[in-house]
Amino acid sequence: MDVGLFDFDLPEDRIALRPASPRDAARLLVVRPDAPEPLQDRGIRDLVSLLEPGDALVLNDTRVIPSRLRGRRFRGADSARVEIMLHKRESEDRWLAFARPAKKLALGETVVFDSEGASNACELGRLRAEVTAKSEGGEVELQFSLTGAYLDEAIARLGELPLPPYIAGKRPTDGADTTDYQTNFARKDGAVAAPTAGLHFTPELLAALDERGVSSHFVTLHVGAGTFLPVKAEDTDEHRMHAEWGTVSAETADALNAVKAKGGRIVCVGTTSLRLIESAAGEDGTIRPFSGDTAIFITPGYRFRAVDLLMTNFHLPRSTLFMLVSAFCGLDMMKLAYSHAIAAEYRFYSYGDGSLLFRADAPRD
Repeated sequence: MDVGLFDFDLPEDRIALRPASPRDAARLLVVRPDAPEPLQDRGIRDLVSLLEPGDALVLNDTRVIPSRLRGRRFRGADSARVEIMLHKRESEDRWLAFARPAKKLALGETVVFDSEGASNACELGRLRAEVTAKSEGGEVELQFSLTGAYLDEAIARLGELPLPPYIAGKRPTDGADTTDYQTNFARKDGAVAAPTAGLHFTPELLAALDERGVSSHFVTLHVGAGTFLPVKAEDTDEHRMHAEWGTVSAETADALNAVKAKGGRIVCVGTTSLRLIESAAGEDGTIRPFSGDTAIFITPGYRFRAVDLLMTNFHLPRSTLFMLVSAFCGLDMMKLAYSHAIAAEYRFYSYGDGSLLFRADAPRD
């Protein structure tokens, strides 16, 4: 498909630079493609009445790590500053990353990271990495001088929280972001971007949903920095998705299959949860245990196997995520929904408001 079909104009003042407080005070646009009135302006707390007893939430419990590293590359007697954004762990001591400036990094070069970004820092405060591979688009593979938990500790000490570029370009990261940019149920370190639909949930909201009879189930997908990359191709068939690692346990798969068998609906919180569940589902809709990489790219025409509803934030124009929601509800419907959201002054992107999308081809009461 022509990528230009997924373009739209978004005023700069619609981009949220801070989240709603409290988290569940954000707005919620409900999109029902087959309803006489397909758009409803509601609030996040209305999820309790919008979902039915027997429905199941699927939440991503990944935790964002401080994955932006600043250091220097060394080539003989010459050195220069470089910024690295980790995006996918390959082994105990190797990460795929985006480098800036990438063109000046050569295979075999060493990059030194330290608390000051200077070459004369204390040896104990330094972390080294060798460039072991390069690819197009600024991606490099780095082999670090530390491994396993020691590497994790060094990244936590030297790294910075990677706010999305549309926020980081307008204000610096501060102490509030260390909690604002993590979900309340983040448990497993590995993401370099937050599963932002989950940011809306408070313990009180989850308790109210549980009392309503809506169960909660957790999966893990470590969101990569590729989620922020623009689609540069003119046709969707030419775009390459970056792989992300995820897991669906046997316990979660069995529980979700039991929900479906009893007539309940699977409600994915975030596109990350949806992509993982659809990767784990067979052609018959049965969800199986899953552990590994997924690079699933969902565009209009995709037949959803397992997911009935999707709760998600508002996405960038021409992005793979806007393509995904257009596949879920229909491109014309999502253009109408986004036009309404812009006119009604909904807040967009990671710290913005949410939407609850009913699948266009899902059965209706």
